[in-house]
Amino acid sequence: MNRRTTVSADAEALATLEAEARRRGASLSAVLAEAVEEKAIAIRRVRRPRVGLGRSSDGLSAAETTAEPVARPPA
Repeated sequence: MNRRTTVSADAEALATLEAEARRRGASLSAVLAEAVEEKAIAIRRVRRPRVGLGRSSDGLSAAETTAEPVARPPA
C-alpha cells in the first residue's frame, strides 16, 4: 500500500531528480518513491539485529565476536 506525503528538499537535489525522471521517461513521483525505498532498505540493513545463540568454538567472547561488523555498511 502506498501512502502519499509532502517532501521538502533542496532545489538542487530536486532538479537532479527531475532531470533523472526526464531521462528515464518516468515521473518525478516514481523517482522519489525509488529513492525513499532505497534509503529505507539501507536503514533496515544497518539496524538489523545481530543477536544469536551459540557456543564459541574459537575461544572468542561474544564481545570480541560482535566488535567486528558482520557486513560492510551500504554505500
